Amino acid sequence: MINLKRVINLAAGAALAASLLAGCTPKPSQSPAPGGADDTRAGEAQTEAREAPPAGSSSADYKYGKVDIPGKVGSLCNAPTYIAYEKGFFAEEGFDVTLISSNAENSKLGLSNGTIPIVNGDFQFFPSIEEGVNMKVVDGLHNGCIKLLVPKDSAISGVNDLKGKKVGVDEIGGTPHQVAAVWLEKNGISAKPADGEVQFLPFDDGNLEIEALNKGEIDVAAVWDPFGSVQEKTGNYKVILDISTDEPFAGRYCCFLYASGKIAEEKPDEIAALLRAYHKAQDWIAENPEEAVKIIIDGKYSAIEDEELAAQLLGHYEYPTESEHAMNTRDVGADVLYFATQLHDIGYLKTDPEDFTAKAYQKVDLTLGE
Repeated sequence: MINLKRVINLAAGAALAASLLAGCTPKPSQSPAPGGADDTRAGEAQTEAREAPPAGSSSADYKYGKVDIPGKVGSLCNAPTYIAYEKGFFAEEGFDVTLISSNAENSKLGLSNGTIPIVNGDFQFFPSIEEGVNMKVVDGLHNGCIKLLVPKDSAISGVNDLKGKKVGVDEIGGTPHQVAAVWLEKNGISAKPADGEVQFLPFDDGNLEIEALNKGEIDVAAVWDPFGSVQEKTGNYKVILDISTDEPFAGRYCCFLYASGKIAEEKPDEIAALLRAYHKAQDWIAENPEEAVKIIIDGKYSAIEDEELAAQLLGHYEYPTESEHAMNTRDVGADVLYFATQLHDIGYLKTDPEDFTAKAYQKVDLTLGE
């Protein structure tokens, strides 16, 4: 889906540099119908026509003016972006937002040069920070949205059954691959290609991955939601890992909000205002999951059609409420450190996890600009 992809031999002790993908962004074919992240021309982004400001208003009416935010990526778990736009939370905080379709390379460039202020991304972004991309983790977005599936009659019931097996992923170095690798290594099974204990096979098309699972060409399929949950609901598959509920991922943010390092340094009040809009959206989703689903489906932000399942998934993602934010019940920096440690232990990061976290995570004063 992107051009930035370098696979480095883990067995040699070097890091596997992950390509920078949109966090929690399944490929289009991993949704029940097309609706994933779009590839765009380098340095450009495709914009939607629905983000015009209200009649009679202009960018001059907004404290911070016009900003572009990737918000047409097809993933259900990016719901706070959609809701912050649709419910006017961005506007309340002073932004005339245009939701754009942006591939990962464009998002990275936008964060680096300050043309994109904030994006949703998971811990697959960490290697790019290590490599010098000027972006900061500024908050957590939600808990897990990846599942590992096996056929319902499979003898595989857990991680200890995976030695010698084949695991399908969307790409080598992608987040489902990283999730599976961390799970394996934490349980004493090597994920390193040279060791040959587990083989990873990439599939650009999620439906082809499931077809390969059905044919026995792979033993396990690691897939994004909502595609994974839709397949689970058919009754033809069982879940052996759900990162929203299972260790070593349960109870931790898998997806974070990444701010442009340039804007965070030069205009920290803008980042604070954006985070306040996201907090309002997270809180609103937590209180109104069914209505949030209707907005997302009606706006064609995600291709999922099963409203009941979508509402359940939004609940599983455990978007933090305003009161939880106020009480600091979630430690974003601790989750960054946790996943940095996991990725360091399996060779995806070279930097000491404490040093990496100090570089990557920036706590924002939410009172700025109020």
